[in-house]
Amino acid sequence: MAIARPRRLLGRIAAAAWALAAAPALAAPAYSDIEPILRERCVVCHSGPAAPQGLRLDSHAALMQDGARGPVVRPGDAEGSELVRRIKGTSQPRMPLTGPPYLSDAEIGRIAAWVAAGAPAGAAAAPPPARKLPEAGEPVHYGDVAPILLQRCVKCHADQGLMGPAPEGLRLGSLEQALQGGERVAIVPGSPAASELLRRITGQSQPRMPFDGPPYLGDEEIRVVRDWILQGARDDQGRAAPIPVGAPVRLQGRLEGHWRIDGLELYLPPGARIDKRPQPGDTVELRGRVGEDGRIRVERLRRR
Repeated sequence: MAIARPRRLLGRIAAAAWALAAAPALAAPAYSDIEPILRERCVVCHSGPAAPQGLRLDSHAALMQDGARGPVVRPGDAEGSELVRRIKGTSQPRMPLTGPPYLSDAEIGRIAAWVAAGAPAGAAAAPPPARKLPEAGEPVHYGDVAPILLQRCVKCHADQGLMGPAPEGLRLGSLEQALQGGERVAIVPGSPAASELLRRITGQSQPRMPFDGPPYLGDEEIRVVRDWILQGARDDQGRAAPIPVGAPVRLQGRLEGHWRIDGLELYLPPGARIDKRPQPGDTVELRGRVGEDGRIRVERLRRR
C-alpha cells in the first residue's frame, strides 16, 4: 500500500502534464478584442482630423501612429504605454474625459494584456457605421449632438481638460452638464440666438470655439446644434428641456435697430444699464437673465 500511492500520484501528474501539453495555446489578444471598448468609450472623441492631440483610436494603424506627444502604445510594455496609463488614471487627466464612470477593471485589463502581448493587429475588424446627421426638418435629439460636443468641445470643457479645469465652469460631457452651464447658461432651449453655445461655434461671440480651430465645426454640424436648441434641446426620449428662468447669460453680437442683436430681440426693463452709447452696427456685449418666456432681460449693454 505504501508503494501504490506514490505510483498513483505519479500517474496523475503524468496525465495532467500530457493534458497541458496537448491543450492548444491560448491565443494572444488582438486588436479586434479591444476595438469594441475603444469604439464605445474613446472613438467618439479620438477620430477624424480634429482628434485631440492628433491621436486617433479608430483603427489599429491609427492607434500605432504617434500623436502630438509621441506614441501612446509601446508594444510589450503596458505600464509604459500612455494609453494604459490614461485609462488607469496613472497619468492625468484620466480618460475618458466624460468619466466617471471610467473603464472597468476587466476592460482595462484586456487593453493592458493586448499591449503586453505586443499590440498585434490580428484580423481586421469591421469598420463602425458612419455617423449620420439628421436632415433639415427632422427631429434632433441629444444623441445626435453628443458626438459633436464630445469630439470638438469636451477636450477642454471637462473637469480636467486640456486647459485644466473647465473654462468658466462649463462642462459639456453630458446633457445635464450642458444644460446646467457654468458661470452662466450656454443653452436657452427654444432660442438658438440666445444660446452662447451656438453663438460661440458660429463666431458671433468671441473667441470662436472650438478654441483650437480652425477647422471649426462644419455647416451641417452647426445646423444640427441649432436645430437641437430650437426644438427645445430634447433628450434621447424626445423630452424638451425646461427654460432656465432667471439664469445669467452673456452674449456678444452686432446691434441691429432698436435693441436687437443679430436678430435676437432684447427686453430692456427700467434700470437696465447702457454704456458707451452703442449704435446700430456696433459690436456689443450684454449681460442679462433669462425671462419666463425665454427672452433675455438686459441688465447691462455696452459697446465693445
